[in-house]
Amino acid sequence: MTPTSSIETKTITLGHSPDPDDAFMFYALASGRIETGPYRFEHILQDIQTLNERATRGELDVTAVSIHAYAYLQDRYALLPSGASMGDNYGPMLVQREIPNLKFQIPKEEGRDEAVREFLKGKRIAIPGTMTSAFLSLQLFLGRKLRQASPAGPCACAEEPCYVVVPFDEIFEAVKSGRADVGLIIHEGQLTYAAEGFELLLDLGRWWFRETDGLPLPLGGNVIHKRFAPEERKRISDLLTQSIRYSLEHRQPAVLHSLKYGRGLDEALADRFVGMYVNDLTVDYGDRGRRGITEFLTRAHAMGLIPHRVELEFVV
Repeated sequence: MTPTSSIETKTITLGHSPDPDDAFMFYALASGRIETGPYRFEHILQDIQTLNERATRGELDVTAVSIHAYAYLQDRYALLPSGASMGDNYGPMLVQREIPNLKFQIPKEEGRDEAVREFLKGKRIAIPGTMTSAFLSLQLFLGRKLRQASPAGPCACAEEPCYVVVPFDEIFEAVKSGRADVGLIIHEGQLTYAAEGFELLLDLGRWWFRETDGLPLPLGGNVIHKRFAPEERKRISDLLTQSIRYSLEHRQPAVLHSLKYGRGLDEALADRFVGMYVNDLTVDYGDRGRRGITEFLTRAHAMGLIPHRVELEFVV
């Protein structure tokens, strides 16, 4: 139920991505299924790189951001305890075009990581944004800070990969057209890449799981601007948690609502995708989720990929 007209309302700008998991999370808020008291939520749907950039300017009250981006936002925003998107032994993927009779030859298990690193030397990788967690996890895997590719031609160094920034929903086309050699895919592309004619080089979520003895890969989270007093942050936070719980308890209508944002997904695939990124870790990070974020950002700082150590600040 939406706020009644007798209550003075306060508009809260709520930024999130136009993809099925975020749509699923905020189904109850978007459709007026829960009582929001004095608050009216204005949903602002933009790709995650744009939301990251807007958050660096403090433009939105509440927004989804990449955990990578949070390293640059902690002076303005606090993390909400719910709303996480974490890859639990799965995550962003490196893919290339599937070319008949020219399969990418890699070991299935032992030696696979090094084979992929070797293969990527001199390759142009299409990424969905420089502030995305997918890009940070790629750099952690490679053990180096990547340089941007020149507008045309090969990478500056044949011994290093380079990157081109492409909107997440155009990465397949960028590789097909030859603008990039490899794509770093997020969102529903993780389920549709084979149908698009691509083959998997590496799942970065699986690599991180092995690398950290079973920690989830932190990809996205929700944050709230610190201009709100702590008590109000808690009230707004509770409403977002309530929305997530409502969707999990009313799964089918929430999945059907999310379908309009699932490019190339039918109901079964949308339900599968939602299950990957809206689950117990989304309702609450818990100790394991928080350890995943701490490890992710600590390693990034040690490698010089983010400028300073990050102390996590959650709404409590």
